[in-house]
Amino acid sequence: MIPVFEPVISEDEIEAVVDALRKGEVSGTFGKYIEDFENEFAAYVGCKHGVTVNSGSSALHLAVAALDLQPGDEVLVSSSTNIATALAALHNGAVPVPVDSENVTWNLDLDLIEGLITPRTKAIIPVHLYGHPVDMDRLMEIANKHNLIVIEDCAESHGATVRGRMTGSFGHMACFSFYANKVITTGEGGMITTNDDAFAERVKLLRNLAFTQPRFKHELAGFNFRMPGFVAALGLAQFRKIEHIVEQKRRVAHRYNEKLKGIKGIQLPAELDWAKNVYWMYGIVVDPKEFGIGRDKLVEALAESGIQTRTFFCPMNQQPVLDKMPGFRDVPCPVADSLWENGLYLPSTWNLSDETIDLICDAIGRAPQWEG
Repeated sequence: MIPVFEPVISEDEIEAVVDALRKGEVSGTFGKYIEDFENEFAAYVGCKHGVTVNSGSSALHLAVAALDLQPGDEVLVSSSTNIATALAALHNGAVPVPVDSENVTWNLDLDLIEGLITPRTKAIIPVHLYGHPVDMDRLMEIANKHNLIVIEDCAESHGATVRGRMTGSFGHMACFSFYANKVITTGEGGMITTNDDAFAERVKLLRNLAFTQPRFKHELAGFNFRMPGFVAALGLAQFRKIEHIVEQKRRVAHRYNEKLKGIKGIQLPAELDWAKNVYWMYGIVVDPKEFGIGRDKLVEALAESGIQTRTFFCPMNQQPVLDKMPGFRDVPCPVADSLWENGLYLPSTWNLSDETIDLICDAIGRAPQWEG
């Protein structure tokens, strides 16, 4: 089976982890690897501060917690995303409001944002879906006009740019994931980047149980979201290869584009002229009438050929756990609904060979004739 993704770990990463362990950098409260990873990653993104945490979900949770929202406050979120984005609002007592996708990049539709803002709206979390950035210049104009805090969800966009500027440097804060299938990985782990000194200080405090002085007397309800030192060592070793990894992810995507562009009924991922797409996952959307079979049949046909795939995300407007929330708004998201029904992503490990990609594309081309 060709997996939808496999992390690539080399001797460099193993040696870094062993070195951190030998130096006793086991916890998340001290160690040179944590500091170096935070500083180097933040500089790469273009921010003054980087704050490591134990997962991308924790990064989102912590960033929203830093806003000190009140019960019933609303946070606009991309409808087509992993539920972790919306849960960051839910777990902090706020109400996520889904924003439908647009058809080209599959990111949230900026034309819809102002129509969803109410007096309760306090923040917006745009997701750079599958590695294509949101137009952050335009989004920040909207947010500034309405005095909204922006938390970029960069879980899938390490190295993506908007007019040459890195995602993660536009919002008041940004949240990265280093889960096993992300552009770079620490297994589990995440990072908050920000240029705001006050937000940096607050998330650092909340990350570590809000310890102050005297040490065991707490004024705030903090969290234990620390990243251990040996995990930061793995992340730093991965990070120092990030340009090569992004280059290879783009190579994989361009090979897919070349081989799939002639197949009717398949929408390929976009790269708008102002954007650099890092193609975290190579996604396609199936038009059943044009292609000949629907997405689910294509998934079956590829599995029969030994090719693993994954569907797009179930949109936030269809999530039962959110629908049960007091105050959750029934916002129609027809584009996100369609992406959920018709979208899938293909094997996207960055060291896939051209021969393997060709095999996958050939299987897609044959799929309409498959009888399973």
